[in-house]
Amino acid sequence: MELNVVDTHSHLDMPEFAIDREGVIKRAGQAGVKTIVTIGIDLKSSQEAIQLARSYPGVYAAVGIHPHNAEGVTEMDITQLQTMTKKSRVVALGEMGLDYFRNISPKEAQLKVFNWQLELANMTSLPIIIHCREALSDMLEILVKWSAKSALKGPKGIIHCFSGDLATVKTYVNMGFYLALGGYISYPSSASFREVIREIPLKNLVLETDCPFLPPQRYRGQRNEPAYTLSTLQLLANIKGLSIEEVAQTTTTNALEVFKISS
Repeated sequence: MELNVVDTHSHLDMPEFAIDREGVIKRAGQAGVKTIVTIGIDLKSSQEAIQLARSYPGVYAAVGIHPHNAEGVTEMDITQLQTMTKKSRVVALGEMGLDYFRNISPKEAQLKVFNWQLELANMTSLPIIIHCREALSDMLEILVKWSAKSALKGPKGIIHCFSGDLATVKTYVNMGFYLALGGYISYPSSASFREVIREIPLKNLVLETDCPFLPPQRYRGQRNEPAYTLSTLQLLANIKGLSIEEVAQTTTTNALEVFKISS
């Protein structure tokens, strides 16, 4: 059986891929990663994501402003982002959210820009891709209120790099989010989290790489790339005691549903 896998979160526009981007995308397809969503983190990278999606048949774009880049963002910038959402092959808004671990942008700016993008999601009916690091309390408070009023039909979006407990799983799932798992689940530091993963229903999961960051353990120290989604797929299948084919089929169905991409 030929695999059909989706990498729901990559950053193909980043300079780490400048030399061999076409080869990276080709290797992904050969490995069975037929669909890649490349994610914007500011206006420039969002525009580059759109160009990449137009250039490669299996690539789609998400446009958004990462919490690290929130400082100095204006309502005019959000208007530009709204214009980008109308472009072909744009399937989501993000990467957006809150990051209190590094606080590269002030908390106040992060909250303002995050809420602006949530309003934009309601206007455009696009799913959202959420970045949350050391900000769970604020994130849940905001998303619970937003999801209760959201006009989005179907899944609300994806929680990027999920690593929470089962109570948090339930809260996100009840709001309509899928949880994304990447190569970090293979790290020794994730040993206890793998017990949580075992309990998360497969119907609530999708796969991602976050490339060029967070390569699976076997590639630590190297650049991550979409083809390595297969390492996470294999580990997830092992954790759950399921076949690789079943995990691939279900996570791909989930990803295509949230992004409204035809298989």
